[in-house]
Amino acid sequence: MDSADERRDLAAMMYPLVRALIGVETPVLAVHGVSMWGYSVLSTLRSLGPMRTQAALAEAIGADKTRIIGTLDELQEAGLLSRTPDPDDRRVRLLSLTDRGQRVERAIRAGIREREERLLATLPAADRRGFVRALEALSSLPAAEIEEIAEG
Repeated sequence: MDSADERRDLAAMMYPLVRALIGVETPVLAVHGVSMWGYSVLSTLRSLGPMRTQAALAEAIGADKTRIIGTLDELQEAGLLSRTPDPDDRRVRLLSLTDRGQRVERAIRAGIREREERLLATLPAADRRGFVRALEALSSLPAAEIEEIAEG
C-alpha cells in the first residue's frame, strides 16, 4: 500500500482544522464586535473595493443575499460600512468600508494572522511556505472547477 492509500481524505483532514481555526478567530472577532460573516464582508470590501449591490457582495462571499442584510445592518450601525446612493442609479446602494471599518478590518486581520503564525510555526519553514502556497492555489479555484478537476 503506498502512502497515498494510507492518508486520510483531504476533507477529513481539513474539516477539523477549519473548525479549530474558526475557534481561534472567534475571540479576535468578539473583541471587535464583528461576526464571522461580518469579517467576510469587511475583508471582501477591503480586497475588492466598493460593491454596487448586496447581491454582488453576497456572491463574492458565498452567502445568500437575503441572509447578509442583517450583517450589513449591523456593520452599518457600528459605523464600519456605508451604503450610499449610486450617482448613476439612485435605486442602487454602493457598499463600502468607512475609515473605521478599514481600521477594524486591519486590526482583526492582524490578530488572526498573529494566531495563524503561531500555528504555522509548528511546521518546518519549507513546509509552512509550501502549505500556504498550496492553500492559496487551491482556495483560488472556483468550486465548480474543483469539482470538474476532481471528477476528471
